[in-house]
Amino acid sequence: MKVNTPFSIMAFPMGPVCNLACDYCYYLHKTALYPDQPDFTMEEALLEEYTRQYLAAHPGPHVSFGWQGGEPTLRGLAFFRRAVELQEKYKPAGWTISNAFQTNGILLDDEWCAFLKKHNFLVGISIDGPPSLHDHFRKDRGGQATHHRVMRAIELLQKHNVDYNVLCVVNAVNSQHPLDVYGFFREIGAQFIQFIPMVETHPDGGVSRRSVSGRAFGKFLIAIFNAWAAHDLGDVYVQIFEEAARVLAGLPASVCVFSETCGRAPVLEHNGDLYACDHFVLPEFKLGNIQETTLAEMLSLEKQKGFGLSKRDDLPEVCRACDVRLVCNGGCLRNRIVPTADGRKLNYLCDGYQLVFRYVRPYLTQILQELRRGTPPVTIRAAIGNLLKRQWSVRRNDPCPCGSGLKYKKCCSDTAYDWP
Repeated sequence: MKVNTPFSIMAFPMGPVCNLACDYCYYLHKTALYPDQPDFTMEEALLEEYTRQYLAAHPGPHVSFGWQGGEPTLRGLAFFRRAVELQEKYKPAGWTISNAFQTNGILLDDEWCAFLKKHNFLVGISIDGPPSLHDHFRKDRGGQATHHRVMRAIELLQKHNVDYNVLCVVNAVNSQHPLDVYGFFREIGAQFIQFIPMVETHPDGGVSRRSVSGRAFGKFLIAIFNAWAAHDLGDVYVQIFEEAARVLAGLPASVCVFSETCGRAPVLEHNGDLYACDHFVLPEFKLGNIQETTLAEMLSLEKQKGFGLSKRDDLPEVCRACDVRLVCNGGCLRNRIVPTADGRKLNYLCDGYQLVFRYVRPYLTQILQELRRGTPPVTIRAAIGNLLKRQWSVRRNDPCPCGSGLKYKKCCSDTAYDWP
C-alpha cells in the first residue's frame, strides 16, 4: 500500500534520552510515556522493519530519513552504518535517499564525520549564538557549559566538509541580541541558519519566562534581515526569509510551520510507536505501532488527516482576513494558545510574524524581481543595503522603521543594525 502524497518521518533511535539537560528542552520528559521501559534503544530488527515499511509506503522517487531525539548519536555509529545498508537493501530501483540528522554535536568525532560525509548526511547542529548566550540554557547534566564542545563539533564538520545547518533556538535571552547571534554565526562560517522560536507553555495557558515574545521574535528577525539582505544575500541561507521568498514567488512553503496544512512529518519512537508530530508526542496523538499496523495504514488514518487539515480549518477569523496569512498560515499548531472571539486559538507569535513579514515583504519582492532579471546577488545587496540605510536613518522620536507604530526609541533602537 502506497501513501499518495510525499511524507517524511523523524525517527528517534534513543527516544527522548539525551546527554545534555537544556533548560528549555520539551522532549526529555517524554520518558514518562514509557514508565516501565528503562531502555530506550531502538533494536536493529525494528530499524529494518521501519526501513522496509517506509520505502514501501512512500510514493518516491526521493525519500528523506530524519534522525532526531533526544540525542541520536547515543545510539552509536554502528547503528547508522546498518541504517544506510538497509536503505540500500530496500530502496526501489531509480530512487534516491537522503538522511537528515539533528544533534547537539557533543559525541561527534573524526570517525562520525567521515561517515556523515561519505553518505551525504545533512546535519542540523544546535547552537544558540556566542558562549554567553548559548550557555545560558544549553548545559550538560552536571550543569556545565557546552558551547566549547559544540564548537569543536562544528570545526570537525567543517574539516570533513559535511553539509550542516545551524539550529538556533530563539529565547527570551538571545532574542535581545540579534546581531551578536547573527554576527557570531557569520564569524564561524555558517551558511545555513534556522531560527526556532522557543514557546514553552504552562498548563494554565501561559508561557514561561524563558519564552520569546512574539514582538521580540519579530524585532530579532528584522535586525537580522537588515544585515543579511545588505551583506549576505546569495551567500547565506536563512530559512525563514527563504520561506517567505518562496511564497511570494508563488511556490508552496517547504516547511510545515508555514504550510497551509501539516501532518506529513510524523515521529517514530524507539519502540515503533508512531505519533502525529514531534510536538504532539502525547497519548491522544499516537497513531499506533509499526509492529502491529503498517506505516501506510497509520498515515492514511482519518485521525492523522484531520490533524493535518486542522491547521487550515481551525484558523480563527482574524487570521483568515490577515494580510500575511499567505506566508505564515497561522504558524505551528503547538503555538496556537491565545483565545479569540470566535472560540479558536491564535498563534502566540502572531504579532511577531506580522511585524517581520510585513517588513520584509517589499524588500523580498524587489529582490525576487531583480533575480528574475538576472541581476547578480552582489549588486542586489548593494542596492538593498543603500535603501535600508536610508530607511533607518531616523531620530529617536521618529516612527520606528520596522512598522510597529512605536517611536524608534521605544522599539528597535536597542537591536537595530548599526549601518556603516
